Amino acid sequence: MRVELIVNGTERFADDVWPGESLLFTLRERLGLPGTKNACEQGECGSCTVLLDGLPVCACLVAAPQAAGRDVVTVEGLAVEDQLDPVQEAFVETGAVQCGFCTPGLVVMVADLIRRTPTANDAEVREALAGNLCRCTGYEKILDAVRLAAARVAS
Repeated sequence: MRVELIVNGTERFADDVWPGESLLFTLRERLGLPGTKNACEQGECGSCTVLLDGLPVCACLVAAPQAAGRDVVTVEGLAVEDQLDPVQEAFVETGAVQCGFCTPGLVVMVADLIRRTPTANDAEVREALAGNLCRCTGYEKILDAVRLAAARVAS
């Protein structure tokens, strides 16, 4: 089947999608957007977090046909032309990127959090990121990145 959706502001389509195929597979393998990472495939790690109609979801848990006609934003879609999103910049500047596997999902989730709750305190940030697992850090640099990005967006 053909699935048509809006990805990062552009109408895209994928052919030969089977009904149970995940949005994650479609994004990575059919549409060539490898930023969204494939880790647990069970919605437990958050590495595949994307925005679907403005809400964060694990792309591994969404069947691609369910996304037909809907708006999908991946980590690639946060940047505007050659300018990184403030969250992406903050992750780089604070050293919150280590192996990079969890980073796309964290960045998407943080961008959504800052959009919804620009003055989130540390407890609110930790709660929002509870579904995003990182095996490399103690999360402190990630929290530093959130604080920096939130401050930049607020100013």
